[in-house]
Amino acid sequence: MQTREPARYIGRFAPSPTGPLHFGSLVAAVASYLQARTNNGLWLLRIEDIDPPREQPGATDEIIRSLEHYGFEWDGEIIFQSTNSTAHESALVALIEGNRAYPCRCSRRNLENATRGAMGIIYPGTCRDGCDADEVAIRVRTNESDISFDDALQGRVSQRLESESGDFVIRRRDGLIAYHLAVVVDDEIQGVTEVVRGIDLMNSTPRQVWLQQLLEFRTPAYVHIPVITHANGDKLSKLTGAPGISGDDVEQTLVEALLALRQRPPSELAQVPLEEIWSWAIKNWQVGKLFGCKTVVKTS
Repeated sequence: MQTREPARYIGRFAPSPTGPLHFGSLVAAVASYLQARTNNGLWLLRIEDIDPPREQPGATDEIIRSLEHYGFEWDGEIIFQSTNSTAHESALVALIEGNRAYPCRCSRRNLENATRGAMGIIYPGTCRDGCDADEVAIRVRTNESDISFDDALQGRVSQRLESESGDFVIRRRDGLIAYHLAVVVDDEIQGVTEVVRGIDLMNSTPRQVWLQQLLEFRTPAYVHIPVITHANGDKLSKLTGAPGISGDDVEQTLVEALLALRQRPPSELAQVPLEEIWSWAIKNWQVGKLFGCKTVVKTS
């Protein structure tokens, strides 16, 4: 009997061009890169450019330059999420035609009095039975089944979507495909086998698993790493004033990223060439050192 070869590991890093890479973004990139390389896999770079109103001019080029400057080497061509618009629309149509999604006229103002949960407003199903409006979003139907996945670091994660988030938007009122649908379609197209990203996105994962099930896509493995925070506990982001990563002190910054990932690099590692830092990191990477860790404070 012929033994089937195991699927090759395929990971990805998928930044949005809403500003330069900051330290938290770098840590996520390092974790996904090392996880791919230590699994003898592919590491793909995807620019998630499907939200033009939020994009910052020049951010895409700056992100790519920063990754190159820090020694990242991706496999294949850079993928721009916007080039997959036909596939996004096809998935949307399939969900609508299968009565899995429906038009919704509700604006944020219409939902001001709706119940709120841990993930924000819980959609009350106002338009489930139809609506009459020219400008609509498209929502996917949810139910009370248990949507679960086993995260490599955070353990079992479960949600009952109908009562915890309600039917959620997969195409916005302005016609743009929403993040949840786009990321699910793109991961399927690229054959991603494991998603390594920040724990701040973990509550979104059951919604993405639900879409994978509806569209009969594979569900990748998930690794949600701790989020990097300021001393006051706020997540590092453009909104909280996180600066772009240093272009000068690259070796020291990369070693600090490894420290944030609990890899315990030797102090002298910051004094060696970038290639040697990566060599040490790939040889010594142990994602399990982050087990159960949810936040890491940036100390410098």
